[in-house]
Amino acid sequence: MKAKGVHEMRAEFEFDYAKAVRGKYYRQLIKEGSNIAVLDPDVAKAFKDSAAVNQALRSLLKVTEDTRRLVSKSTSRAKQKRSA
Repeated sequence: MKAKGVHEMRAEFEFDYAKAVRGKYYRQLIKEGSNIAVLDPDVAKAFKDSAAVNQALRSLLKVTEDTRRLVSKSTSRAKQKRSA
């Protein structure tokens, strides 16, 4: 029986640091890319979780797409009027 207050890790949690490889997945990460984006602290305060960030970005993408369609329609109409 162990003395009270003495903590020992279980065998399955022991890690042999002599066999550790620094940056083992670095090349793979660079090759495949990463989906992690680090928010600045002031921006992070505006969102409670990643779902809120995703919702805001999807809204921005929709507005951008809608605006692009409106601009391209008006531009093509203006060209038609000038050529007539």
